Amino acid sequence: VTDQAFVTLATDDVYCQGALVLGQSLRNHTTSRKLAVLITPEVSSGMRSVLRSVFDEVTEVDALDSADSVHLALLQRPELGVTFTKLHCWTLTHYSKCVFMDADTLVSRAGAVVMFVSVLDVFFSNWATADIGKHLPFIYNLSSSAVYTYVPAFNHFGRDTKVVHFLGATKPWNYKYNLQTKRVMQDGTASGSFHQLSFLALWWNIYSASILPLLEKFQKMEESESEEWKVTIKECLVLVALLIFPPLPFLTDEEFIWKYTYIHAAN
Repeated sequence: VTDQAFVTLATDDVYCQGALVLGQSLRNHTTSRKLAVLITPEVSSGMRSVLRSVFDEVTEVDALDSADSVHLALLQRPELGVTFTKLHCWTLTHYSKCVFMDADTLVSRAGAVVMFVSVLDVFFSNWATADIGKHLPFIYNLSSSAVYTYVPAFNHFGRDTKVVHFLGATKPWNYKYNLQTKRVMQDGTASGSFHQLSFLALWWNIYSASILPLLEKFQKMEESESEEWKVTIKECLVLVALLIFPPLPFLTDEEFIWKYTYIHAAN
């Protein structure tokens, strides 16, 4: 389905890690929709190349900052000021339908998914009562860290969870992961509920199996290109030296020393 897309947002290289895992989780479930990611100018060129290997479309947009430092301070989440940048999703008018998903979500099972932005609740103030038949159950937006608040529901429906949402300031990429034991650690020790740790392990399994190799591949490519550029500079310096000091049948001692020193320095 080329005219519909799953869309996410990455405002920096750190959040790109979450976007990449989200995109790969959708790929793993053989989504038939396009994958699109919105990025801000802060995302590096190298990370953009990695994003293009997972997403069908990478679009740069300007950051929309609420500049509401007072309320953000109350939440102790100053980074949420750029949340309004998600509204750029409405500019992707070449799609007939877009499903926006936060970069800190993860598709754990196949199925249609819908994420709502906090600000939309205000604009569409009657969504909660207008058509209750369109509401999705909690398995389409399961908070990884708040399972304890609805244990009975989780015990009954948990295995059918479609989308896990890593809400809060601590994201999956803030944890440490042991590749040998395949265990998620925080501050050197395992922490969190059993269910939260299992969701984090799922995120890290995708990251280590699919995303980390991509990052390492592009890093090696950049290092290789950098070495080639260094060689090119040396060759140019040598050529300049030969142009400045063209071969002559006889060179004075001073000319010979200057030429030798310049070429030696270039190499």
